[in-house]
Amino acid sequence: MTAEAIALHYLELTDVAALIRNREISSREVTRLQIDRMASLDGDLHSYALMMADAALVQADAADAETAAGRSRGPLHGVPIAIKDVCQVKGFPTGAGMAVHRHIASDEDATVVRRLKKAGAVLLGKPQLTEGAYSDHHPSVTPPRNPWNADYWPGISSSGSGAAVAAGLCYGSLATDTGGSIRWPAAANGVTGLKPTWGRVSRYGVFELAPSLDHVGTMARSAVDAGILLGAIAGSDPKDPTALLDPVPDYPASITGDLRGLRIGVDAAWNSDEVDAGTQAVLAEAIKAFSELGAEIVDIQFPDVAQVVADWVPNCAVEAAVAHKATYAAHKDQYGTVLASVVEAGHAISGIEYQEIWLRRMAFRGRVEALFEKVDLLLTPVQPFAPLTLARIQTLGEQPGLIAMLQRYTCPFDMSGHPTLTLPGGFTPEGMPIGFQLVAGHLGEAVLVRAGAAFQGISAWHRRHPVA
Repeated sequence: MTAEAIALHYLELTDVAALIRNREISSREVTRLQIDRMASLDGDLHSYALMMADAALVQADAADAETAAGRSRGPLHGVPIAIKDVCQVKGFPTGAGMAVHRHIASDEDATVVRRLKKAGAVLLGKPQLTEGAYSDHHPSVTPPRNPWNADYWPGISSSGSGAAVAAGLCYGSLATDTGGSIRWPAAANGVTGLKPTWGRVSRYGVFELAPSLDHVGTMARSAVDAGILLGAIAGSDPKDPTALLDPVPDYPASITGDLRGLRIGVDAAWNSDEVDAGTQAVLAEAIKAFSELGAEIVDIQFPDVAQVVADWVPNCAVEAAVAHKATYAAHKDQYGTVLASVVEAGHAISGIEYQEIWLRRMAFRGRVEALFEKVDLLLTPVQPFAPLTLARIQTLGEQPGLIAMLQRYTCPFDMSGHPTLTLPGGFTPEGMPIGFQLVAGHLGEAVLVRAGAAFQGISAWHRRHPVA
């Protein structure tokens, strides 16, 4: 493979789209290169549960025919992307990391898939995930590997999406986040992850873990790319009455290049309590960069998260028990032990306990939203420690305190439903990426994209990639 071909794999989505639009390269050529690269590398990486090569080439040819006729469907026209294997694609199975579903073909597209097809995107395949999008892989699944170093954790559950984007096996991917599943893989793999406001994106045709916590979002190499993907899939949907009715902005149009007038809240105590030195250094450099871009850094006090983090597990368990009600009853023997234990735990929680959780959750949501009267964004870690090795992650089940620390900066924003953007912000001495997180108020995705694009305009962390 030529150096030029290798470099093409690591271009940002917008750059590839421009090459296709200007007919400097065809969608078929780009798609073919991606398919060949997947065949060459993914046998070791295991980032994909399903490749859809033949269908992708048909879509690429259709995009090229439209380009030749002078027609473009927009910024995703002819660009190869991936679809996390919780989203239905007509004619292909939606395994959701589960043995019971992996051979059942879907009879319709999820709304997000239908919208990507309408936007002219080429669907390469379906990245792998943990069982049922929870915290562990089914025993029959080989987990995705971190392309930076196979001895390190690639995140959960959108780990396949993060690994595929980082390794140059797609130009972006749909992903989901229920407790941190966009943010952990984005940070672990050194890519950009956008978790939108709950309800900003339709969940119709997307496998449920815990519906009131499930967010459908995007992973890509830049904030601009992540915003473009979100713009294509967001919006109201008659098939999902919980999808918000608010109009969808042109997210890249919000980019100004500077952040004058923007207020970024920082809780110095929360961001440093048991947070390792490497992560704190990344946060400090990010604060410096945002200040140079014109943002005002505002001291804030974030609401205590101990209770909402503790409530996340039983909240998720009850909703997972409902989501798996029919399947678990009929196919319990095909469930892995971790997902089965969550479903069982959900059955054991009373209605009164669940209502108490919801009341506490609504109060927490209100306290978080009130902060956005004072600031436009919050800046926090994604996790309080440097990238985790697989050896350390494998002992998480024996360390409830470590699990709570891992969830400290992610679960609260699933419980509150606020949008977040994860950005690469540095590397460890071992060469592993460290990310940080921006959080916005309700439907604040445009300001997230603006801030992320400004940061990435003066930094190059998002342009580094694993050697392969």
